[in-house]
Amino acid sequence: MTVADIQSTILAVWRIEQPRLITRLSRMLRDVPLAEDLTQEALVAALEHWPADGVPEKPGAWLMATAKRRALDHIRRSSMLTGKHGMLAHDLAREQESMPDFDSALDDDIGDELLRLIFTACHPLLSREARAALALRMICGLTTEEIARAFLQAEATIAQRIVRAKRTLSESGLTYETPRGAALSERLASVLEVTYLIFNEGYTAARGDEWLRPQLCDEALRIGRVLTSIAPSEPEAHGLLALMEFNASRMAARTDAGGEPILLMDQNRALWDRLQIRRGQLALARAR
Repeated sequence: MTVADIQSTILAVWRIEQPRLITRLSRMLRDVPLAEDLTQEALVAALEHWPADGVPEKPGAWLMATAKRRALDHIRRSSMLTGKHGMLAHDLAREQESMPDFDSALDDDIGDELLRLIFTACHPLLSREARAALALRMICGLTTEEIARAFLQAEATIAQRIVRAKRTLSESGLTYETPRGAALSERLASVLEVTYLIFNEGYTAARGDEWLRPQLCDEALRIGRVLTSIAPSEPEAHGLLALMEFNASRMAARTDAGGEPILLMDQNRALWDRLQIRRGQLALARAR
């Protein structure tokens, strides 16, 4: 495998593992911006080591172990290794000694953890624009340039927006949790908007050579399904889910063998996902 092949593999793994790493670290550290920074450091480590050492058998576990070591180093460098910080360092060290099967352990709760992360990124303390940009950065792994292109904004503007949003979250001491009751309704509209932006980025990707990014659509659909389960009386949540299900049902028919787009009128309808269409119909019925 060439260096270029390994780098492509790293980026492919990164697209899958990044949101998982941030959600897991956010739960442990209760600091979303710090979790995002440590996740980026784990990527840098992979780019440094994997070309020479080869791609590990369980790349997700490798990235998580690396991020945890960075977390321990960060805490130990801090002058506040007492009380809560000391307990956190001890817990992280103990987890590091007995690393579980990362994939199987995380698959059990990634939906709820992902939802907590997106509600944190969509907190009312942040502006509407900052919420969307931060979620696309932390959940989808889009670069500043790609987010700027998606929003038709200057790259410097988006960069400043993300930095300010992360600083606000760090300084506010927000609780890393999914809101309930009145707080849920208050923040749901913003989360639905961000979920749609994530889906749209996958449906017509703003970055790279790929015209479609089905993984982002899948992430948005998963978030949408979790949202309808915790907010079953919110018609907007069901309506958005219906829209995403209907559009995603045509994914296999939207491009030809060369990856070029196919117009709706020319698509092979036999390739449409009937089960997903049925899911969309059920969601639409619940939205009425």
